[in-house]
Amino acid sequence: IGYGQTISQPYIVALMTQLLETEPEATVLEIGTGSGYQAAVLAELVKHVYTVETIKELADRARKVLESEGYTNVTVYHRDGSYGLPEHGPYDRIMVTAAAPRVPDQLKDQLADGGVMVIPIGPAYGVQVLRQIRRVKDDFEWTDREYVRFVPFTGGVSQSEDE
Repeated sequence: IGYGQTISQPYIVALMTQLLETEPEATVLEIGTGSGYQAAVLAELVKHVYTVETIKELADRARKVLESEGYTNVTVYHRDGSYGLPEHGPYDRIMVTAAAPRVPDQLKDQLADGGVMVIPIGPAYGVQVLRQIRRVKDDFEWTDREYVRFVPFTGGVSQSEDE
């Protein structure tokens, strides 16, 4: 899709969507808009998707495509996704589409009680694990689901940080 970014395989989009355990009235925060494809899939299943992209050109392109396809329940932001989008939280679901060395605290803070987050955890350009995280009050329960390869997270959570 350009700018050193890639689009996930349809199987991975489906798997991550399934692991997110979407509900029709849910609000979702997606970190890593990319082409906007995953946001469009989620928009078919939930009330509203807030999606954040760090690369301005990709955010602008995704916004135009999503608007032209009639997705009125998707809002695209251009900013550093490692900080989430606190002004619209907490979120019922959070999906991260770039690998991080650890789960950013800011994202955990924006996950609603009972909420689910799906995020690839691991080194840049290496093998990562797709982690499903569930918030239960102030605790976070997680399960590693499958090995994956994603582009690295950029911004406030760099790949040089250890988990």
